[in-house]
Amino acid sequence: MNDTIITTTFTITGMTCSHCVNAVTEEICQLDGVTGVHVDLATGTATIDSNQQIDPAAVAAAVDEAGYEVVS
Repeated sequence: MNDTIITTTFTITGMTCSHCVNAVTEEICQLDGVTGVHVDLATGTATIDSNQQIDPAAVAAAVDEAGYEVVS
């Protein structure tokens, strides 16, 4: 069993409130392998912990589904 946690951070634009944070968190949490998500409104970042490599395109699609955009 692989107990390695991979942490990846993405910058997201368009978030302005706690509802935004909750929407982004909810969508990213649904991705396979994600074990934790911390979205920081002040910095516009989402830090994702996972037990496997997370496809940046999948993260971008999840964030887009929430109504926001990954910029890096």
